[in-house]
Amino acid sequence: MAENGPLHAPDGSTWLPSPEFRDKWWNRRPERWAERDRRNVPGPFYGAGTDTCWMDRLIAPAHVLYDDEWGAEFVHRQPGGPEQALVLLGAVAQDPMVRYACDGDEHWTPELVRDWWAERARVREWAAALDRAWCASNREDERETAGGGRAYVAYIDAGLEEYLRHYLFWLSEGRPADSGAPLPHL
Repeated sequence: MAENGPLHAPDGSTWLPSPEFRDKWWNRRPERWAERDRRNVPGPFYGAGTDTCWMDRLIAPAHVLYDDEWGAEFVHRQPGGPEQALVLLGAVAQDPMVRYACDGDEHWTPELVRDWWAERARVREWAAALDRAWCASNREDERETAGGGRAYVAYIDAGLEEYLRHYLFWLSEGRPADSGAPLPHL
């Protein structure tokens, strides 16, 4: 757990939040996992009923997206290393509802990841619709978020499958895949 020490990332790196963030962004509740947004990409971080202040994309636009119903936040791209994890933690620390978690590795199973992947068309269509609806908005923040929807579609189309195959290896083996190691299929 990150609040007690380094968190090991699937790529073999580790990260540890700065002491000033400890106990401010992490709020362990057993029901958090069940409340997660279905659009969270599988991985350690996820949002579950976060605030609707639209702050986190200002800090971590490559990782956070807002839903179009309430403006709640979720993680559409997991961090790819310690620097990205710290950027995401900076955004997470802004959530006054304390509704993010980083215990996804304790909950995701290879079967759940494969189920999520099998339903990706639903998430992709939502992100594409968000882009279409908000790209011509009069509101600058909605136009910026439309770009996030576009980025999410692009990631689903190219890059996410490879990440998830590495994540499946991580979940199954408890370590990053060695270079050239065969990765599980989705």
